[in-house]
Amino acid sequence: MPRYRDRLPRVPPGRRGGALAIDFLCVWFLSSFAGAFWQIPAYVCLWLVVRVFWVFRNQGQSLGRWALDMKVVNERYGRVPSLLALAKREAILGACTLLLVVSVNNLIRPTGVLNGVVLLAVIPLLADVALAFGDVEKRQAFHDRLAGTIVVQTRRGYSLDLKLKRLVAQFRQRVRR
Repeated sequence: MPRYRDRLPRVPPGRRGGALAIDFLCVWFLSSFAGAFWQIPAYVCLWLVVRVFWVFRNQGQSLGRWALDMKVVNERYGRVPSLLALAKREAILGACTLLLVVSVNNLIRPTGVLNGVVLLAVIPLLADVALAFGDVEKRQAFHDRLAGTIVVQTRRGYSLDLKLKRLVAQFRQRVRR
């Protein structure tokens, strides 16, 4: 008989990327109001609130995961991970996205650093999520493996991806007429 965690439906890496993008853009937007000096501390605090504490209190869903019908669960038990596991997971992912924030801010506000070199800050994020594309069975990124978590599909959410697909299909039908 298959174990419970083996029966959980895994989420494709593209949808996971969409949820990460929603969370990243929300946190980045809110932290941008803090000013140039306080933006990085504000980003770190908001990232922890949105991706650790909110996820712990909201059945494993952040805003992006809720919008795309997925949640993060403990790999072993299929339940919401502990705060420590979520903090480990999001510390790695948060550091990678923080490098992305710094690189994009340097592209927007040149500070003497070569703009092309700043784009190299994206490499840790790409290396982290590349494992999810290579792992066909569990679809775990590096931060998932380290924290012992998996991202699974759920029925609880907004189904933004399905609604967008429906809108695109309707738009195509209207264009064909």
